[in-house]
Amino acid sequence: MAKARQTRRFAATKRRISLTDSRIKKKDQHKKLVNPLKKDTSHHIRVRHNPEVFPRLKDTYNEALGPPYHILLDTNYINFSIKNRLDLFRSIMDCLLAKCFLYVTDCVMGEIEKMPERYRVALKILRDERIQRLTCQHRGTYADDCLVERCESRCYIVATCDRDLRRRIRKIAGVPIMYIRGHRVTVEKMPMALGAPKI
Repeated sequence: MAKARQTRRFAATKRRISLTDSRIKKKDQHKKLVNPLKKDTSHHIRVRHNPEVFPRLKDTYNEALGPPYHILLDTNYINFSIKNRLDLFRSIMDCLLAKCFLYVTDCVMGEIEKMPERYRVALKILRDERIQRLTCQHRGTYADDCLVERCESRCYIVATCDRDLRRRIRKIAGVPIMYIRGHRVTVEKMPMALGAPKI
């Protein structure tokens, strides 16, 4: 036996006249188009916060940066380099074609120490003598805030694969960002990085 077809029932809606209807007068149309909930801010003064302009920054490139480069490492950059089977030291030096000093903050070390057993390889890599450890004086172990605070001095290149952190660092003029894309290390805001792939 065939099942009887049921039709959907729609909720009853109020009929309204559209704002473009010819029956509405022009002065009434203007009143309806203005949002009554929106406050009038025309009499308020807008304050614009412009970022600081430094004399050595030209077109967001930091001309004061030069070899040997100082690179701040983030937790996920280290994990991504292990996952993509990249040598942490050689891949960075191949990208920048210069000598590099790698730095890790206490917050990043704390994050990696809290991770499960499978991330112990990252901890062994970070305990290498070639990576210098920077001490933190602030409370908590949130590495993103620590790295943003450190890179405001504009003498570091920040190595991270975290999109949110990269978005925060891009707001700071003159700080290059290094990340892994397509099994290669890439740098943005760095005109002298000759070994970086073209994006």
